[in-house]
Amino acid sequence: MAAEFLNPAEAARRLGVSAKALRLYEARGLLAPLRTAAGWRAYGPDDMARAREIAALRALGFSLAQVARVLKGDASGLEPALAAHQTALEVRLAELSGAVEAVRGLRRRLAAGEAPSLAELASLASPGSGLAAAFDLPWPWGGERFEFRDAPALTYVTGPLGSGKTRLCLKLAEAIAGAVFLDLDRKVGGDADPATLAALVADGATDTEALRRLLAGLEQPASAVVADLVEDGLDEPTQEALIAHLRRRGPAARPLILMTRSTAILDLSAVGSDEAILYCPANHSPSMWVRPWPGSPGYEAVATCLAAPDARARTAGMIVVMA
Repeated sequence: MAAEFLNPAEAARRLGVSAKALRLYEARGLLAPLRTAAGWRAYGPDDMARAREIAALRALGFSLAQVARVLKGDASGLEPALAAHQTALEVRLAELSGAVEAVRGLRRRLAAGEAPSLAELASLASPGSGLAAAFDLPWPWGGERFEFRDAPALTYVTGPLGSGKTRLCLKLAEAIAGAVFLDLDRKVGGDADPATLAALVADGATDTEALRRLLAGLEQPASAVVADLVEDGLDEPTQEALIAHLRRRGPAARPLILMTRSTAILDLSAVGSDEAILYCPANHSPSMWVRPWPGSPGYEAVATCLAAPDARARTAGMIVVMA
């Protein structure tokens, strides 16, 4: 039986990643699909097996540099990623245990003749739903009400130039009790944790003043940190090492809200269950939550406003004037 070869779109669909992610794997030397006589990529069984391994490692929070080392047989980076994954599973187990106990309690009350309220029943569908912040959206929106519930460990805020995402992030930092806003100056007291910095450098990051200031800002004491363009001043390997580090904190970590337009920071093929995407449309419609899979509302809009770090560098310093 002849081996099946897939085009990029079909391969990406079966793997549950984007075609852009497959091209990125190839650019990093992790994948080498065949080329047809016309130059089109063709993914065979071996390519698909390797791509599944890469996607699985990315889902565990590995940067592409770490993935490359693991595929070469270097297991030195496995422990922190597995520890973070274990933490995530334990948090989910605790949440499920609490939900099961809540159902038992409602059943006991029902058996005793006390019907649960509609609010109690609704809470079973979204256990632990808590209101972190609620406010009227600032200009350029028309004052629509916005609610930020159950802040996950990582929230990405993105949108095209001039969409108002900076104003939204400032309002989030103001509305969330105990949160701080980290602007592009990164002027905060204290230094970056030496151990964290060393781990990032070992994972391919470049030790720069921009990275040190960012780390110090992200590590400052606060209920949550809302950061302006997190990739500012960082090269691509540093961005990849940074986001892998932030993912390894696990779902119970303090919320970080990161404004970004970089595919190295917001890799749509690697967004985990404890991460969220908040998109600010160009037409100043209310901000919307976007699921990280093709076909979901807003997915294509998010994908088109993100760019690789080299492309982002070419647009640095651009100013949008709104009429």
